[in-house]
Amino acid sequence: MKVLALEPWYGGSHKQFLKHLADHSSHDFEKVTMAARFWKWRMQGGAVTLAQKAQERLRQGFEPDVIFATDMVNLPAFLTLTRDRVATTPVVLYFHENQLTYPIREGKERDFTYAYINYLSALAADRVVFNSQFHRSQFFEALPTLLRRFPDYTHLNTLRDLREKSSVLHLGLDLQGHDEHAPTAEAERVHDKGPLIVLWNQRWEYDKNPEAFFKVMNRLDDAGVPFRMILAGEHFEEQPEGFERAFERYADRILHYGYAENFAEYSSLLHRSDIVVSTARHEFFGIAMLEAIYCGCHPLLPNRLTYPELIPENLHSPLLHAPVLYDDEEELFDLLKRLLTKQDQPLPKSVLQDIPAHLAWDKHVARFDELLESVAFENEDE
Repeated sequence: MKVLALEPWYGGSHKQFLKHLADHSSHDFEKVTMAARFWKWRMQGGAVTLAQKAQERLRQGFEPDVIFATDMVNLPAFLTLTRDRVATTPVVLYFHENQLTYPIREGKERDFTYAYINYLSALAADRVVFNSQFHRSQFFEALPTLLRRFPDYTHLNTLRDLREKSSVLHLGLDLQGHDEHAPTAEAERVHDKGPLIVLWNQRWEYDKNPEAFFKVMNRLDDAGVPFRMILAGEHFEEQPEGFERAFERYADRILHYGYAENFAEYSSLLHRSDIVVSTARHEFFGIAMLEAIYCGCHPLLPNRLTYPELIPENLHSPLLHAPVLYDDEEELFDLLKRLLTKQDQPLPKSVLQDIPAHLAWDKHVARFDELLESVAFENEDE
């Protein structure tokens, strides 16, 4: 089949997702994208540019069997601007995140304009797909509150139809790419000689709650617990102060500080680490955690958000290894202390690699292909 893929935020995880999906799919993808900046303008006005680019591809002879759009596309606007060409083409809308529940900074108020664009786009799509069950549940819990904000014609009756055409399909992961950067046996021996390495590989932003992470690390340091750190992840001009304070305090124990400039460097940092910690307030999926787990990091994750969904149930209540999920900061401190002082044993790498193995693109892409085919065939039947 031919797939017209729309992504107005072609950067970071969105870019990697679409690139790998297109590369691994058995279908022919035509990507229509825009640079990853000015997210509000992408949601408000990006549809005009996407429509212009799409019309050019359509005039050149590309005839899509299905449209695959992501949550930052103003789908009703795009479809209106291309109705002469794709009026009957079925649409899949894939939610990486949503603007109903995306966390906002303290002191800021949510602009519901963008949440409503998400709602209208979901209405316009033939199939709505979320990247986690947690995400889907949260979206539908928040949607009635959004609709009740308006004085009349709230259309709460649309919720049933939206639920019926929605489903969950986890993201794929480039695990094969990480295999190429696994350390040699000699590098492993050198690594084993020092204190364990704790990894931070999420965005340096408020919703990932780095303050809680550094609070725990400072308590461990005050208690004389040995450790080293790798502080990686994407960050912007305004970054949490905790990172700067950590650099001042732990400079001699920080093996890497800042954004990894390429995949090879990033993957090597993951392979080099022993434990990965999340203190996130919010997580729609959790790519960074799953990548670190695959590279051999024992995870310590909040027992909420998407994490219980991503970790096999037989690892929730371990007997022979350190736990993976924690309930509060005190438990995180205790579990991390036991791992760093080697009172508890981390999960073996073979077990860790099995956790995300089913999401490897070479296997997982079949589920995306099946999704696209089912939507296209449903449209043909009608």
